[in-house]
Amino acid sequence: MTRILITFGTILGGALACLVVPSGSLGAKTYLPNDAMIRSDSAAEPTYADLVDLALAAELVARAQVRSVVRLKPEPGQPARAAMPSGAAVRLLIKARTSALLTGPGLPESVQFLADVPLTANGKPPKLAKTQVIIMARPVPGKPGTVQLAAPDAMLTWTAERENRIRSILTELNTPGAPPAIAALREALHVRGNLAGEGETQVFLSSTGGDPVTLSILRRPGQPTAWGVSFTDIVDQAAKPPQRDTLAWFRLACALPRELPKGANISGSAADRLVAAEDFALVLADLGPCTRRRAANLR
Repeated sequence: MTRILITFGTILGGALACLVVPSGSLGAKTYLPNDAMIRSDSAAEPTYADLVDLALAAELVARAQVRSVVRLKPEPGQPARAAMPSGAAVRLLIKARTSALLTGPGLPESVQFLADVPLTANGKPPKLAKTQVIIMARPVPGKPGTVQLAAPDAMLTWTAERENRIRSILTELNTPGAPPAIAALREALHVRGNLAGEGETQVFLSSTGGDPVTLSILRRPGQPTAWGVSFTDIVDQAAKPPQRDTLAWFRLACALPRELPKGANISGSAADRLVAAEDFALVLADLGPCTRRRAANLR
């Protein structure tokens, strides 16, 4: 049995941080709440990469409203729930009414899950009824209407803007021919052109599905260096860089190494290898950082 622990220390405009641990492991490891997801400042908003990570881990995404919270008695033989960072905890059975299924298999009108929730300062469970949330989860086999969160922080406070961002991500993920996940950087090769300052660097990537992915970086005399990406067998010199906060951008920005791996630069000379490394650095700079605000131990 897997226990789903949700830390409701504070419910603000950010997400509801939650923790997933195997049964019986509470005494073995302490899981800290994801502070970045429960602050009220602008940093509380999950980044694009955060939301893609959650969407990739989920089998279903739904909007729901917490309808009831039932306090449960401790199970026989289970350790006391008093070691959570925010103090003593209580086990609750939370039931929510689904109002929209954004993706995944059909859901009944009501869903439920178990949660170990920290008590408030007055020793009572927090008031969760009527809270609107977005749930990124997986069905529990053999238990219709029971779900398991896909990640420790996969239950987010609902806002219209957040739902629109998630819908856009789900649309891209479910589009035929969507950019695949990058598995490895295989080779990088720079070839000089006939004119001084002319040349092309190609970086060959492998994907988890086996489809080729190629970066092409073009140098032309008197022109800025230009690059693009191809997610097909055809390497198009007219390809453009992906727009930020798109799935293609996520696949590259969040997976490419920070420099060409040793042995991957197969350019013919030391000078050409240097150009290939510079061109790859240009790609990384144009992509920008893959910013994540979720705590590393929650991913």
